Amino acid sequence: MEDQQAVSAQFQSYMENPLLWPTLEVLRKQPRGWKVHTLAAHLGELGLIPILDAAADKDLFKRNFLIMNALYQLQETLYPDNWLQVEAMDIVLMPVHQVPGHAIDENDPLRDYYTHWENYEADEGEVKRLLNEFWTRYHEFVGGGSSNVVSIDRHRALRLFNLPQDASKTEIRKTWRKLALKWHPDRDSGDSDRFRVLCEAWHVLRQQY
Repeated sequence: MEDQQAVSAQFQSYMENPLLWPTLEVLRKQPRGWKVHTLAAHLGELGLIPILDAAADKDLFKRNFLIMNALYQLQETLYPDNWLQVEAMDIVLMPVHQVPGHAIDENDPLRDYYTHWENYEADEGEVKRLLNEFWTRYHEFVGGGSSNVVSIDRHRALRLFNLPQDASKTEIRKTWRKLALKWHPDRDSGDSDRFRVLCEAWHVLRQQY
């Protein structure tokens, strides 16, 4: 639509697709054998992807866009400790010993397309609403907001992230990714309880962007 606003550069620099972490869970359990549509179907079965558009073709496009966006963000997050091969028909999470020879191609036209939110055909407000809804689903999926999680305010959330009260949006997001990757329950050294608390903290901080 002509009156749609372009997604701002500032928004693109800090907005995180919440499908990163459920996608990581899936790939750690089954590192290969995935295609975009099978990965989307599996995440849908987990209740993490709702119907995105009344028109079937647009719904399919938007699902594919969100999966590819998540994969490219996850590729950057995992590198150089792991290599995530992002191909529509062959998605593979490779261990550290297979990383040599692989590098993120900043000039890849597909990467450029799927990491720019305006290509989702939505203005900034709609993308924020969509990702807020997705994050809420994942937050509930991992047990966030349950009775055994102490209520967290911004001050405590930043302390859990070991960040100052004036931390920038970029610092907060980078720290969240680092901590989430460290404590994710699918890692050998992971801790599901700590991961849930960190999710709670991120849920508080991200709503104040």
